[in-house]
Amino acid sequence: MAAVDHAAHPPLANQSSRVDARTLGMFLFIASEIMLFGSFFTIILVTSSFTMHWALQAIKRGNRSGLKAGLSLTFLLGLTFLLTQVLEYSRIGFAPHTNAFGSVFFGLTGLHGAHVFVGLTLLAFATTRAFRGHYTEDEHLGVEIPGIYWHFVDVMWIVVYTTVYIL
Repeated sequence: MAAVDHAAHPPLANQSSRVDARTLGMFLFIASEIMLFGSFFTIILVTSSFTMHWALQAIKRGNRSGLKAGLSLTFLLGLTFLLTQVLEYSRIGFAPHTNAFGSVFFGLTGLHGAHVFVGLTLLAFATTRAFRGHYTEDEHLGVEIPGIYWHFVDVMWIVVYTTVYIL
C-alpha cells in the first residue's frame, strides 16, 4: 500500500449523510440559535412567575411597595414576552398555511399568546387597583386570582415551548 501525502491538504471528512456537511452545519447553527432565542423567550415569562409570587407575598406582609413593584415587573415582563412573540412572527419566514409545522407553530403559540394577553389584562386591572390602594394583608384576592392564572400561563408556555422548539 502506498503512503498518502496529506501535507498539501487534509483528508476528506467521513460523510454519513446525504446532506452536505456545510449545509448540515448551517442547519444545526440555526437550530441552536432558535433554541437560544427560545430559551431567552422562556426565561422572560418564567421570571415573571417569580415577580408575581413576590407581589402576592409582599401584600400578604402588608408591603404595598413590594406589591406595586412585583405587579409592575410582572406586567412588563409579560408585555415584553408578547411583543417578542409578535416580532418573531414578523421574521419567522413561514406562515400557518406553509406546512403542517407552520400550522402547529402558529396554532400553539398564537393560542398561548392570546392567553398571555388575557393575563396581561388581568394584571393591568390588578396593578391599577394596587396603585389605588385597594389591597391589604387580609384583602388580596384581586392579586391572588390573576396570579393563579399567570402561573398557569407560564406552565403552559413550558409545554408549548417544549412541543414547538424542542420536539
